Amino acid sequence: MADSQVEIVEGCRLPVLRKNQENEDEWPLAEILSVKEITGRKLYYVHYIDFNKRLDEWVTPDRLDLKKLQFPKKEAKTPTKNGLPGSRPNSPERDVRKSLDLALQTASDPSRGKTAPTPKRKVEPVSLVTQVSPATPVASLPASTETTQASVYPLVRDAGFTPKSAAGRTEAREDHEQLGTLTTNGTARRLIPSQPGRKRKASCLGTDEDSQDSSDGIPSAPRMTGSLVSDRSHDDIITRMKNIDCIELGRHRLKPWYFSPYPQELTALPILYLCEFCLKYLRSLKCLQRHLTKCNLRHPPGNEIYRKGTISFFEIDGRKNKMYSQNLCLLAKCFLDHKTLYYDTDPFLFYVMTEYDSKGFHIVGYFSKEKESTEDYNVACILTLPPYQRRGYGKLLIEFSYELSKVEGKTGTPEKPLSDLGLLSYRSYWSQTILEILMNPKSDTGERPQITINEISEITSVKKEDVISTLQYLNLINYYKGQYILTLSEDIVDGHERAMQKRHLRIDPKCLHFTPKDWSKRGKW
Repeated sequence: MADSQVEIVEGCRLPVLRKNQENEDEWPLAEILSVKEITGRKLYYVHYIDFNKRLDEWVTPDRLDLKKLQFPKKEAKTPTKNGLPGSRPNSPERDVRKSLDLALQTASDPSRGKTAPTPKRKVEPVSLVTQVSPATPVASLPASTETTQASVYPLVRDAGFTPKSAAGRTEAREDHEQLGTLTTNGTARRLIPSQPGRKRKASCLGTDEDSQDSSDGIPSAPRMTGSLVSDRSHDDIITRMKNIDCIELGRHRLKPWYFSPYPQELTALPILYLCEFCLKYLRSLKCLQRHLTKCNLRHPPGNEIYRKGTISFFEIDGRKNKMYSQNLCLLAKCFLDHKTLYYDTDPFLFYVMTEYDSKGFHIVGYFSKEKESTEDYNVACILTLPPYQRRGYGKLLIEFSYELSKVEGKTGTPEKPLSDLGLLSYRSYWSQTILEILMNPKSDTGERPQITINEISEITSVKKEDVISTLQYLNLINYYKGQYILTLSEDIVDGHERAMQKRHLRIDPKCLHFTPKDWSKRGKW
């Protein structure tokens, strides 16, 4: 459909042909992010509006509908008032003048310099916490209560997941688990003088042309804490586009979903090869084969803290195994869009889930967490690699994170905001875990069983706010005869029983060998 006489430039919008999940043709509106020419033929990198970025792709001109082409609008000049710019950002000089004028006014007229104290914003508590009676009975009311699913999840912002230490729109997948400034080549770094407690964002982890051993840019003193949630303010055309075509990891070939700051010289390769045990990246199959003759690892570095059947979990300290942690972050960033990367992995622990066979322990997924979290986060990033998705491994990772919280004697919650797939997985896990408790109530007196929100939180180690939001999402909370009660309808019970029959993978607490450390003592680092 493309007309060669029309010049399509970056920023244009037009319908683009693609296949949907039913393999039917559709023409969603898309934005042109980049144009390149290969052997005399133009290719266009498109982002489908209102679709997840993981669906972005290079398309040929015949898939473009030029009849509905929209050219990028020119930015309108800022409206002026009295000849002065309206909402233009202040220049440094103007800021200085304003501050000087303000200082002079304050000195000449003390009363004018005084300002009324800003009233503190009152934080209203969640209504359920204040209104639920100390003992909330679990009762089966008549079928008058309808279970309509709430479409709003109050605890998750719209900003978009995921993951922290480092680094994943589809149907509701119950089993799906999923600076230096970055320059146009994705490799340049700007050194920032070290300051105590200063966070440092990574543009690329290990950018040497032939080696990953460069420690340039890694702070000498570890950060004590820090979130890896991306604020999206540093997005540009480069980071909006996938830069790796294909990754070979062991017996799997993976198609990345998002940008990851691997060195620029590797982005032109048709396939990027990774050692599946140490995750080192190499430019060719021959390099990989040579590396495997020298790589002694057959499992992730660190301590194996769980094993049952073929499933094992390894605990990896981001300070002791810096190179592995950084390589894991780079790989995970290919499938996580809402996280940024740090050179400094010291404040984080990585828990890598593996599947064992005769050749070794193969990575299935991982989650990371802060050694010390001031906000009770028990997960920073969480990812199941695409070949293992929709097989129950995501819920297994989530369940394992809460088992660690139980051993630590804490309640935990994942770092917000969650990705779309992360939210589906967590919401499904919370629902199943809470319903499992509510459907097996214990009452020694023979009366109607009672349980409080706090008791559910203590039993599951799920943070109270997440318990409340899940009960609201399932529409289980009802007001009856002057008190709040939890109502389980037959539809909810039947749906839960069907879901639990499909859930074969579970964590066995008896197989966990884990001793929590007090990371507040600096010597533990």
